[in-house]
Amino acid sequence: MIPRLKSIGESGRRSQVFNQNVKITQLGKCGRIEEATRIFNQMPHRNTVTYNSMISVYAKNGRISDARNLFDKMPRKNLVSWNTMIAGYLHGDKVDKARELFDKMTQRDDFTWTLMITCYTRKGDVEKARVLFDLLPEKKKNRACWNAMIAGYAKKGCFGDARKLFDEMEDKSIVSRNSMLAGYTHNGEMSLGLRFFEEMDERDVVSWNLMVDGFVNAGDLDSAWKFFQRTPDPNIVSKVTMLCGFSRNGQITEARRLFDEMEDKNVVSWNAMIAAYVQQCQINEAIWLFTQMPEKNAVSWTTIINGYVRVGKLHEAEQVLNKMPCKNVGAQTAMISGYIQNRRMDEARRIFEKIGAPDVVCWNTMIAGYAHCGRVDEALNLLKRMPQKNIASWNNMIFGYAQTGQMDKAVAVFEEMGEKNLVSWNTLISGFTQNGLFTNALTTFLLMVQDGKKPDQSTFVSGLCSCANLAALEIGNQLHQTVVKSGYANDLFVNNALISMYAKCGRILSADYVFKYIDNVDVISWNSLISGYASNGNVEKTVKIFQEMTVKGVKPDEVTFIGVLSACSHSGLVDDGLNLFRSMTEEHLIEPVAEHYACMVCLLGRAGRLEEAFQMVREMKIEPTAGVWGALLYACRVYGNLEIGRVAAEKLSKLEPHKSSNFVLLSNLNAEAGRWDEVESTRILMTDRGAEKQPGWSWI
Repeated sequence: MIPRLKSIGESGRRSQVFNQNVKITQLGKCGRIEEATRIFNQMPHRNTVTYNSMISVYAKNGRISDARNLFDKMPRKNLVSWNTMIAGYLHGDKVDKARELFDKMTQRDDFTWTLMITCYTRKGDVEKARVLFDLLPEKKKNRACWNAMIAGYAKKGCFGDARKLFDEMEDKSIVSRNSMLAGYTHNGEMSLGLRFFEEMDERDVVSWNLMVDGFVNAGDLDSAWKFFQRTPDPNIVSKVTMLCGFSRNGQITEARRLFDEMEDKNVVSWNAMIAAYVQQCQINEAIWLFTQMPEKNAVSWTTIINGYVRVGKLHEAEQVLNKMPCKNVGAQTAMISGYIQNRRMDEARRIFEKIGAPDVVCWNTMIAGYAHCGRVDEALNLLKRMPQKNIASWNNMIFGYAQTGQMDKAVAVFEEMGEKNLVSWNTLISGFTQNGLFTNALTTFLLMVQDGKKPDQSTFVSGLCSCANLAALEIGNQLHQTVVKSGYANDLFVNNALISMYAKCGRILSADYVFKYIDNVDVISWNSLISGYASNGNVEKTVKIFQEMTVKGVKPDEVTFIGVLSACSHSGLVDDGLNLFRSMTEEHLIEPVAEHYACMVCLLGRAGRLEEAFQMVREMKIEPTAGVWGALLYACRVYGNLEIGRVAAEKLSKLEPHKSSNFVLLSNLNAEAGRWDEVESTRILMTDRGAEKQPGWSWI
């Protein structure tokens, strides 16, 4: 009897361990790491599967260091343990750590080799993948390795290498053919893809789906629809791909018609249709479908939360989150993002602190939120707590410091981070430009190029903006040549920056030339040219371009009128300026801002109509700025109006107590009126306020 009881006890123990292992895995999928850890720690008996399950749970939820600690403590490791840990590193984008483990392994199976090769190819390191591939004996090169290499070459656009490897492969499968086809379609090479598709002696539904998906991504919806209709036995993937194509192009009616015709709807198709309504901000339709779903998954809940966030219904979004049966980090991050977009950081932080194991996206969302709100110290505290940082984490901190004008700290972060990408350089260059450190911006631009990074539109815009503010025409010309060589000659943002650069450097004809060769100009293009002609004193051309802009149906904005009113002001076109100001408010329904009022006060003041100017200032719907009072004080100085000048000077002394030029203008105004006591009291007041003369600038 005793052996029999022992056997029953052993069986029960194994069954209990098995059930607990399953429970750990399920909790890990829901992101409930602490519960999984508690079960693991309380287990009286653990086997190798238990350890492997817990390592996988930690790794997939961003706690890679905990996974490694557990791996190192394992009493017995099997091949699955090593593969699980390597897969965990690959999941966390730690390819170097994965390779270290790979090199230490005394035994490897096909999955181990395929895992490392696939990882390298997905990261774009095809050369490293090829080294491993060549190390494998021919008889051990399985189809998965061949397919991974073909897909890796194709993904990187090395179609010649991919095709050569494909032709060398003896035992081609439909997966191999589809890997080659996917390389063409995913890279937008639809003509090559179509030719390869027609040459394929074997096709399956995946082949057809790849063609449909390729045409959808290329924006050729007609060809996608034709292929979809030709597909012999379209599956649910085919239909969802086409549905997403319709919704991406705003054809929500066609998407819904296709959805209603589906007989085999699964959760993916429901989610796709709900997402289509969310993209179009039709939240009521999305909610109705959500309530009708026979089965929901984490994506369903997250999509609805995103939908409410998009339309600003944050209370409803959090209600959905609270009802979610198994909360995941994606849904919680969507809620956090919604609060951040509305600058409600404390509520975002409340959600964040409830998450047991935030992933790197969630951490970065919070850090970026604090950075954009100017709360850089709190962003830094989170960065220090973050278990695994990536480039985006550091880039967010650089942006935060740049936004708050702390460029010395932004530089320190930039130098501290290890690997830097193009965004890192662009964020730093843009920060210098925004903070008026234009020479630093251009120097950093040069260092970036020397580091081997290729400038993009953001780099060129910042560089050209710096050239404009430094009047560095020669460097601006060199950048223009680089723009052409780099393939950004047709980029709208870069062209707008070029117009501004040439205009501010006094080369208005060059600015006009750039403008004429832009295919699709926008309001910023027009504004840049108008401001350019205005600042170069060509009033007639300024007004003419403004009229041409309105004739072509481009709606002017606040900046447009600042340029035109400024031109009228400097040329004394009082009636034209008044008519434009009236047109701005009455016809275009643009509420004037301080810059508009400053132009009008300057316009009326230069014409000697000081009472009208003063009346306009008193009737302003917004609080007058130093620019407005300064324009009025200058006009009073020119025309000797001491009474209004005193009012303007008093206002300026409160707004700019340390600026000496305001006191000098009032002092000169009193001197010309022969009021020497006032002159002396003004100079005493200037000393008491600590006003100092601003240093002069020269480009010589």
